[in-house]
Amino acid sequence: MLHTEASPGFGGQEIRILREAIGMRKRGVELVFAVQKGGGLVAPLRKVGFRVYELSFSRNRVVCCFLRLCWIMQKERVTHVNTHSSWDAWPAGFAAKFLRRKLVRTRHLSTAIRPGANSRILYNFLADHVVTTCQEVVEPICRQANLPLSRITSVPTGVDPEEIGDVALGWRKKMGFLPTDIVVGTCCVFRGWKGVTDLLQAAKLLEDLPNVKFLLVGGGVSEGHFLAEYKRLGLEKKVFFTGYLEKPYEAVAAMDIFALLSWANEGVSQASLQAAYLQKPLITTPTGGLKEVCLEGKTGHLVAARAPNEVADAIRKLAADEKGRKQMGLSARAHVEKNFLFEKTLDEMQRIYVSTGRI
Repeated sequence: MLHTEASPGFGGQEIRILREAIGMRKRGVELVFAVQKGGGLVAPLRKVGFRVYELSFSRNRVVCCFLRLCWIMQKERVTHVNTHSSWDAWPAGFAAKFLRRKLVRTRHLSTAIRPGANSRILYNFLADHVVTTCQEVVEPICRQANLPLSRITSVPTGVDPEEIGDVALGWRKKMGFLPTDIVVGTCCVFRGWKGVTDLLQAAKLLEDLPNVKFLLVGGGVSEGHFLAEYKRLGLEKKVFFTGYLEKPYEAVAAMDIFALLSWANEGVSQASLQAAYLQKPLITTPTGGLKEVCLEGKTGHLVAARAPNEVADAIRKLAADEKGRKQMGLSARAHVEKNFLFEKTLDEMQRIYVSTGRI
């Protein structure tokens, strides 16, 4: 199997690709990769022993990429291809079609696909099956690409209990939180649409609750902007940043409430699933697949996107209700265990690959 990825970064999408590949390899599938030259996936893939071809995916090199991918598919005796971003999906899709290889197009984002001929070619003509990471985008893709429901499946990225393991609460002591503090946190790649600014503004609105503290886990292109914003708001004694953590589970375990306030692009967030598995009540927007994990009144509270007032109100409500927080956390864990374990992700992906042809 060949996976292609033109994204230069390393966030939830790339982590999903890496984890799925490791899981499928354990099930006996041989995998190779064609990824963006110098991209964030190159080193992690090679570290765990995968063969990686680096390509320069771009509009003006599409023919070169097509020829190179044809060569890789023949050299590696590839039977199935899984594409993950638009820039790699075009040359890999036509290469797979030309060589009569089976192709799965994975759509990681919850944003609408481009209407018209582009959608019909990319998601219908070239793809044997389409995978999304949340249910919300299934119907729009079917409509815009004229794709039957039988050829598209939502497969969220599940939680691996072994990866999380038994976590301690050392981060509460490390950050200087008191036993009486209510810690509200988030964990994400810091991008503008992740809603971190809204969380900071909510923290400002809650200055009258000195025991409510905020823990922001992650790093990324917008980290400097968010740091400047929290200083401008005077939140140095209320908001704490950890920076990027390779394994953020212990920091998430230190939280009492988990918030993810994305206003675009979000599938079923891996961070929200991990927090739910760690029995944290959730506060999220209904963006993309977030509402598949945050069930209003059961596993948490849904708030409107870009609405820090609603976020502050939800935090006030949960901070004042210890029993309610505990019950929501237990319900969140049960919801993940029933619907979002990583073995189920692998089962679904393997079923899709097998349904398109022998692997």
